[in-house]
Amino acid sequence: MRVIKFFWWSLLALLCAPIMALSGAFLYLNPTLPDVDALKSVQLQIPLRVYSQDQRLIAEFGEMRRNPITIEQVPQDFVHALLAAEDDNFQHHYGVDVKSLMRAAAQLLQSGRIQTGGSTITMQVAKNFFLSSERSFSRKLNEILLALQIERQLSKDEILELYVNKIYLGNRAYGIEAAANVYYGKGIQELSLAQLAMIAGLPKAPSRFNPLVNPERAKERRDWILGRMNKLGYIDEPSLQAALSAPVDARYHVPSPEVSAPYIAEMARAEMVGRYGSAAYTDGFNVFVTINSERQQIANQALRKGLIEYDHRHGYRGPEARLGDKPLAEQLQRLSQLSTMNGMEPALVTSVEASGLMARLRNGEEHVVAWDSMKWARPFINSRSMGASPKQPADVVQVGDIIRLEKITKDEVQSWQFAQVPKAQSALVSLNPHTGAIEALVGGFSFEQSNYNRAVQAKRQPGSSFKPFIYAAALDKGYSPASLVNDAPIVFVDEHLDKVWRPKNDNNTFLGPITLREALYRSRNLVSIRLLQDIGIDYALKYAQLFGFEPDDLPRNYSLALGTASLTPMQIATGWSVFANGGYQIKPYLIERITDRDGKELFSTLPPAKQTTALDQEETGESMSLSQLAAEVAANEAAVEDLHMQQVIDERTAYLMTSMLQDVIRRGTGRRALALGRSDLAGKTGTTNDSKDAWFSGYNADLVTTVWVGFDQPESLGRNEYGGTAALPIWMSYMGAALQDMPNHLPSEPAGMVSMRVDPNTGRAAAPGANDAYFEVFKSEHTPPPAEPIGSFPQDNYGGAPSAGGSAAPIDLF
Repeated sequence: MRVIKFFWWSLLALLCAPIMALSGAFLYLNPTLPDVDALKSVQLQIPLRVYSQDQRLIAEFGEMRRNPITIEQVPQDFVHALLAAEDDNFQHHYGVDVKSLMRAAAQLLQSGRIQTGGSTITMQVAKNFFLSSERSFSRKLNEILLALQIERQLSKDEILELYVNKIYLGNRAYGIEAAANVYYGKGIQELSLAQLAMIAGLPKAPSRFNPLVNPERAKERRDWILGRMNKLGYIDEPSLQAALSAPVDARYHVPSPEVSAPYIAEMARAEMVGRYGSAAYTDGFNVFVTINSERQQIANQALRKGLIEYDHRHGYRGPEARLGDKPLAEQLQRLSQLSTMNGMEPALVTSVEASGLMARLRNGEEHVVAWDSMKWARPFINSRSMGASPKQPADVVQVGDIIRLEKITKDEVQSWQFAQVPKAQSALVSLNPHTGAIEALVGGFSFEQSNYNRAVQAKRQPGSSFKPFIYAAALDKGYSPASLVNDAPIVFVDEHLDKVWRPKNDNNTFLGPITLREALYRSRNLVSIRLLQDIGIDYALKYAQLFGFEPDDLPRNYSLALGTASLTPMQIATGWSVFANGGYQIKPYLIERITDRDGKELFSTLPPAKQTTALDQEETGESMSLSQLAAEVAANEAAVEDLHMQQVIDERTAYLMTSMLQDVIRRGTGRRALALGRSDLAGKTGTTNDSKDAWFSGYNADLVTTVWVGFDQPESLGRNEYGGTAALPIWMSYMGAALQDMPNHLPSEPAGMVSMRVDPNTGRAAAPGANDAYFEVFKSEHTPPPAEPIGSFPQDNYGGAPSAGGSAAPIDLF
């Protein structure tokens, strides 16, 4: 009897001991356990995504690829596959599977270490969200206690939803939707049964069962899961056999941008990190930028085409590597190390024939390259000279050369052509002059080649494309388009340094007294210098700042008139916008709005409000409307403050500059743009000494675009390479397509303008009956003086603001 009692009491003690131990552990550990309620509002890490204005994907940033979905969006076949693989008793246990734990405990006793965790899906949720991956008894106990709490507070569907969105599945894919995208390029709902089983096999060991790395082992795991699904009654025999016979068709699918705008993407990323820090990469922000995807594509193509045409004009610089004497394996290894650059693929020349060559790409494909695509490849000697034209492919390449090929599609037929990555670089910036929104931006030939964004980082001399700012300053000092200035030699002597500066025109000719209008469209350097000399450097520097230029970027000497400032293409385009919008300074911006992971708007850039002076507001009653606007956007006060546009120059000055800059295209250095067949374009070329920088800036009332061409390390672009030959073609390609379906649009003529007939020889009002007189537009207070009486000697106004009576006194804005 005593033995029986002892046996039962011992059995009871054995049964109670685990319960008491578990209860004691719970009481001890519970105060340190995290709050399970946090799972109800958990914020999964989601990458930063950048979209164009028309909501097309530009880029994705973040270590974790994740696209959270709801449990309703998860296919039932996947749920069954997951349960078969990870936890077939999930629907019946309360967070802990006692059989699995006992099996794990037995392994611990036998081996002295934890081999399998015996974890349920609920326990994995506890570990993934709250605990580390450390294999220890205390961590496992915490996992069990948390799983029990989770089961009490969340439904099975809620637990499953957390699990399928959190788990790591290899190749930076977190969650099943991201894994479906990475391995199959589809959504989870589009996958077959075999593919779903493959994804379900990854949580156990994402590396070991990865179908990209270990396809055979991954197939074994997939087939085992399919067998389990059949055994558990989730699928029938025909479905099992069909899935087992399916091939392993997983491939690596990188999320493909719908818009190629890597420089824009990097600008957006940097701005988001500046706003939100490292949370920008994980909190699921969606950034919508101002660029239009169609215009961006046009800009990409225009810059690419322009640089390739320039490159072909100067010849072939030779292969990227010459490996003819190296073993084939070494040649292929070298080939594999090179990347694609703006569609140009590296290729290894494997044979050279009279009709062309055969070249091998990195993926092993071999393609024929016709001789016709190689005939341009005269040997490059320097920027001013080339060798003789090649007679056959062997004059250009040898077997073992690593070259570049590009795929061309013509009449629906694809072919590969001989190519060369340009050494010269370019940048294009296109702005909406009324808002400052960036419509398109390209920072170089290839982001893969260099992520240096020349559009906003490269400070170069703008040359004559800066002259309009000097001319505008003169117009606000009393000059008019008809004012005569002497295009004649001038010498500056620095007595302290014993230096002499003799500026000259680009063709070393002099035209004598000419009008401002003619001087601008002919780009006469000496007229610009005389203007600057007359209005004064201090005045000109202050005036230039009205266009947004920084004082430190502007030289404090007369070379300023020739464009020796150090400015980026973005700064030039910003300054030119003042002419296009009627005299208002803009601040370019890229981010239009930001939303969170749920689509809630966090930030929005409002259309800028044009501001007049405080006196004008009182007179027109506009101050109330501006106050109302500010009240409506109180949440975005900083953005509104940044975007308010202030009128910085007389609207009539902007109108006169547009009129004069139109003549640059009609009769001057930008005549090539007449081919666009538009009458609303105004612009100006720019070329620096020795053609180291080539520019073209131009606009109509809807769009301002600046193009720069040059080398990263300044050197001559070569003979006959100017703004009109290197930069203008790119500008034309872009503007012609961007404005193709838009009507001509120029700023309307403002009040206070007068049109008069002018004598081109004197700059005065033309006498009645004068045959060579022409019509010119003036500010009403700056009309020219009347014609001199017959027989009198004309007033010499060369090189200074013309006298126009008491009403024509120069205006000192400062």
